[in-house]
Amino acid sequence: MALFGSNSNRRRTTSDPFTDLLFNALLGFTFLFLIAIMFMNPVAKKGIINPKAEYIITITWPDNSPDDVDTWVEDPNGNLIWFRNREAGLVHLDRDDRGQVNDTITINGEEIQNPLNQEVITIRGVVPGEYVVNVHYYATETQLPLPVTVKVSKVNPALEIVYYGDTLLEQKGDEKTAVRFVIDKSGTVSQINHISKSLVVFG
Repeated sequence: MALFGSNSNRRRTTSDPFTDLLFNALLGFTFLFLIAIMFMNPVAKKGIINPKAEYIITITWPDNSPDDVDTWVEDPNGNLIWFRNREAGLVHLDRDDRGQVNDTITINGEEIQNPLNQEVITIRGVVPGEYVVNVHYYATETQLPLPVTVKVSKVNPALEIVYYGDTLLEQKGDEKTAVRFVIDKSGTVSQINHISKSLVVFG
């Protein structure tokens, strides 16, 4: 009886090779799946921030307007940023809008008119000093006065609107200083004013 019992226990504990194969295959697939997840979702490095801009200047005028407004920005070093000089120092003209001329987008093979008129300038670092933002009525089809809205946003550490205001351009060729402001070493914006300063030059 003892011998029979021993053989019986041995048979019950003997592994089935096919079951072992399935278990090992499942274990391998699980390991590969975890590795794939790790590569798809790498661990974020704490404390590392790579912002594209410290400040954003947005200029808008009425939707669907065919008229063209240009933005001119002078930085503390005297650099001029405009549509023929789209970047200088840490200031970049990211979007140059020409009214309805370049306001089409293609969706599913169909060309659609984009009604938004907007120019965007980014300041990609803290350079202390005064910035001057001018708007210029470059071209018109309507021959009408054009209201332009200027917004200056401080991006980091949290989004803050530091200036928001309207400027009326009376006629083609009109240039107005929409806003002037000073950025100090800490990144704080102050001394906001509208003292006129001409920036538009063509040559």
